[in-house]
Amino acid sequence: MSWKVGAALMLAAALGIAAGAQAADPGRWTVTGTTTLPLVYYQGVTIDAARSLYFDGVFVGLYRTTPAFKQTGRNDGAIPPDVQIREGYNHIGDIAWDPREGGRILLPLECYVPNAPNGGNPCLHGSIGVAGPGSLQWRYYVKLDPAEIPKAMWNEVSPDGSLLWTSSGEDLLAYRTADISRANAAPEHAPIRSVRRLRGAVPPSGITGATFVGERLFVAGQGGGPFRVWSIDLATGRRRLEIERRIVGESEGLVTAALKGATLHWLIQPFTAERKPPTYSPDQATLLSFRSAGGGPAPAVPRAGAGSGRAGSPLVYLLRRTRAAVLRHNGFAAAVLCPDGCTATLRVLGGRRVLARSTKRAQPSRRRPARSLIRLTRAGREILRTQPGRLRLTLRAGVREPAGHITRRTARVWLR
Repeated sequence: MSWKVGAALMLAAALGIAAGAQAADPGRWTVTGTTTLPLVYYQGVTIDAARSLYFDGVFVGLYRTTPAFKQTGRNDGAIPPDVQIREGYNHIGDIAWDPREGGRILLPLECYVPNAPNGGNPCLHGSIGVAGPGSLQWRYYVKLDPAEIPKAMWNEVSPDGSLLWTSSGEDLLAYRTADISRANAAPEHAPIRSVRRLRGAVPPSGITGATFVGERLFVAGQGGGPFRVWSIDLATGRRRLEIERRIVGESEGLVTAALKGATLHWLIQPFTAERKPPTYSPDQATLLSFRSAGGGPAPAVPRAGAGSGRAGSPLVYLLRRTRAAVLRHNGFAAAVLCPDGCTATLRVLGGRRVLARSTKRAQPSRRRPARSLIRLTRAGREILRTQPGRLRLTLRAGVREPAGHITRRTARVWLR
């Protein structure tokens, strides 16, 4: 063998190793189609319990649509001028819906000034803004401790509704959703601190947006190569590649929603620094839709601990999930949403033991969820007092709709 042939074989082997080191798409998800949207639907996307979609962009706009993407609300300036002047915030990242306060949109806030110091972040602090889903108007904002995070680029509420996840550098951070409240609103109150930190859990492609599929956090990014979606086990921080695509454009938000025969949707924008035309529309946003490759669309994922069902059907979820709070109030707080109106009775179980039951029926309106106190039973209070650690709970609801039909709903969550 000549030295030239040997060198060629070594080079080929090295290239093969390098190619193998770059993971290919694992085939877990199948593209079902694309939806062209206005370019202002730029940064992020989320969905509420009534299946209204929300988008934000290009910098500070906030928009609402039907599941068929017909616009039903618009606010081109969701950040008030006084907040922009005081804090410097001029950019909203990937947004999230949260059932607290009768429903709210959580807005991750940051400063972005191209070519400014600190990678275009002259402020070196971030906040979570709160907007009303009906009016799309600003309510208040809560600052995040700048010692932990220099800006908020995305946020996502955990399936049980107790935590709000985001990232700082290579780490994932979680804040209590209960801490995002008027009691902690800026500028009068001090920044809040995270309650969990998963070090090194951010994938190498970074995070432009996130959503939950079951208990796993799915995150999208494009740093360092192809566009990728990873899922992360938040108990361990371990991640798994879900999707890889060669796309010319800009990765943005993710949302889990039963739309167009798909479950997972990825917002892609035409902006690109490459000397190639964008893969999708050059002057509009594109929503790329996927279904599970296991056969047929994956089921819709309950939002914030909600019991799932058909479109327009009742949803239930727990609002109070810490042991101390439940004992202090002698019961759980739950919310019931019925787009057509209903009455509901609720129970909370730990295993087969009834821990709490409602004392009166919840009667939500067509547009707003109803809160209900599910009072602890004597056995439930004793179990919460004497059994330490996390406790798996089952929320069961019997919902009577106006026509008399009774729907059963179940949601499983953890008590901390």
